[in-house]
Amino acid sequence: MEIHSTLSWETRLIKMAYEGLDSLHHRVVPFDAPLLEAAYRLCEQITREHSRTFFLASVLLPKHKRRAAWALYAFCRVTDNIVDDSRNDERLEKLNAWRECALSDCPPSSNLVAVAWAHARSQFGIPIKYAEQLIDGVAADLAKFRYQTFAELAEYAYGVASTVGLMVMHIIGFCTTRAVDYAIKLGVALQLTNILRDIAEDWKMGRVYLPQEEMQYFGITEADLAAARVTPAWRDFMRFQIQRVRHLYAQAWPGIALLEQDGRFAIAAAVDLYQAILDDIEAHDYNVFSRRAHLSSWAKFRRLPGIWIKTKALKSEGCAL
Repeated sequence: MEIHSTLSWETRLIKMAYEGLDSLHHRVVPFDAPLLEAAYRLCEQITREHSRTFFLASVLLPKHKRRAAWALYAFCRVTDNIVDDSRNDERLEKLNAWRECALSDCPPSSNLVAVAWAHARSQFGIPIKYAEQLIDGVAADLAKFRYQTFAELAEYAYGVASTVGLMVMHIIGFCTTRAVDYAIKLGVALQLTNILRDIAEDWKMGRVYLPQEEMQYFGITEADLAAARVTPAWRDFMRFQIQRVRHLYAQAWPGIALLEQDGRFAIAAAVDLYQAILDDIEAHDYNVFSRRAHLSSWAKFRRLPGIWIKTKALKSEGCAL
């Protein structure tokens, strides 16, 4: 099975992204300083607790951008938790209530995550449509548990991950809208990495985020997932998946040069550290069933100097940033 660029899925996602780009939202949200401080402090705690990789990348940003990144992560985490942790009969109601609160210009002061997120959106002009698309993407988990084609899976990845990249892009700053195309591919690559790492966990929740037609091509069945079988066919299947993800990372990498300089290292670190998860999967013979692929904290810090050198070598492609 060959990996190639299928313009159909890319074109659709690019169209969605540019529709969101036109929904710029600049209203100033007035919050008093103590409330904002408490709100951002909570978002920092949520980010630190739930994503060590995102947190490590975020601390490489200047303070005002770092805080906005924490608010974005906390917004995404609350959205995910409603779908994953709530009772089935109340998830949609809770998600709709959260949508109204999280997208409000003036959320209640009692909801600190929504307060920080509203302030960050206003401060950096983050398009409201991207936040709406993310909530819609997460909501897909309420009804859709299988994906027949890669195009379907890529659209899901756009909703839950590329939208995050597009919002981060506004926090960091960018010199041309060409950065949109790169952010889309990076988001898809990051989400596919998550999917490959979390196959066993997702299976336990009744979800299979693997293209059904590709599973069939390689002779992989859901019985294989249930039995946690690492067979020659499974290794071939995983090699194919990892090769495609690495291809997407390679295509997305030049887009970092289109960002403001004070944010490039943070994004490059996130890209490199996530790619290393793929290395860990390979190092353990594609067995994602008995262990969760990861990097130790020391391994992450050890990679930072090399990432810094690679980032400095990026050409700015005419961007005076």
